[in-house]
Amino acid sequence: MSMNLEQDAATYAEEQQAAVRSYYGETLQSSRDLRTTACCSLEAMPENLRSILAQLHPEVRERFYGCGSPLPPALEGATVLDLGCGSGRDVYLLSKLVGEQGRVIGVDMTEQQLAVAERHRQWHAQAFGHARSNVTLQLGDLAELAALGIAENSVDVVVSNCVLNLVPDKRRAFAEICRVLKPGGELYFSDVFSDRRLPRELLADPVLLGECLAGALYLEDFRRLLGELGVADARVCARSPIALTDAAIEQRIGFANFESITWRAFKLPLEDRCEDHGQVATYLGSLPGQPHRFALDDHHLFESGRPVRVCGNTADMLAGSRYAAHFRVDGDKRRHFGLFDCAPAASTGAAASFSAGCC
Repeated sequence: MSMNLEQDAATYAEEQQAAVRSYYGETLQSSRDLRTTACCSLEAMPENLRSILAQLHPEVRERFYGCGSPLPPALEGATVLDLGCGSGRDVYLLSKLVGEQGRVIGVDMTEQQLAVAERHRQWHAQAFGHARSNVTLQLGDLAELAALGIAENSVDVVVSNCVLNLVPDKRRAFAEICRVLKPGGELYFSDVFSDRRLPRELLADPVLLGECLAGALYLEDFRRLLGELGVADARVCARSPIALTDAAIEQRIGFANFESITWRAFKLPLEDRCEDHGQVATYLGSLPGQPHRFALDDHHLFESGRPVRVCGNTADMLAGSRYAAHFRVDGDKRRHFGLFDCAPAASTGAAASFSAGCC
């Protein structure tokens, strides 16, 4: 019986992946063919990324189906893995950001999309003034990174742009992300999430699947999944609602609400609650393109030079990752003051000597 269940699951996954490859390899020819806003970014791309975007090959820009701008700062010299790289828009943005000494690995399961990225690989190396391409493109399953030769603890940053919802075995995909990340490494990705668990039979609809709706994870199940994998504190960086403007799609799946959410998570031994150790973090204003402020997430905005009370997890994120060079973190964990107080500090008088911490 168990063997039959495993075979059925494998067959179902193969059918789902075949539908995705068909939708992105044949049905969609440009971003204009999309029928919802699920795979269209509603975030304003930062100015430094817009200037790089203008340098990319027109075909690469045209065949982009992402849902955010999940490219974090401080990437110079880093090894970055782009899961579901498609035609390569984010791969080539990253190629410029990591510089000639960095490395970008793009993985996708759609041969037609990957062919677009591959035929412009040397074009972008020349456009960026690199002696050789710093991009490697691989055809494969996002949940089988070991089979592609991506080693444990080998990647500084993993990014993904509206693709993980298309992966049948999401648990394995996120487990593989945790495996390949270096200690202190960062997962920074955008995807579609729903406000409830969706009926499995919707995955049989190639349009709902291809438009990134049928495979969307229920938000709370996603939090539980990360927790089971040892990621105790993932942070929301941005979120925006998704409009179901197509009448046929709304009729099929309009009972649920969807959001595009950008997440940040670190491979660090964090706690599952925000604890107060009396720590203070000060942003040094040294991140490229962000001299005045840096947003760690949607409730931690650090102004350059201004001390901010932080919980133990936030202190560890800043001091235990590649952001350490850009922050001064004062205090340690030798003393504990209970749960971190998320209430805003007084805005005037002596009590405002530090800005409010918030978790």
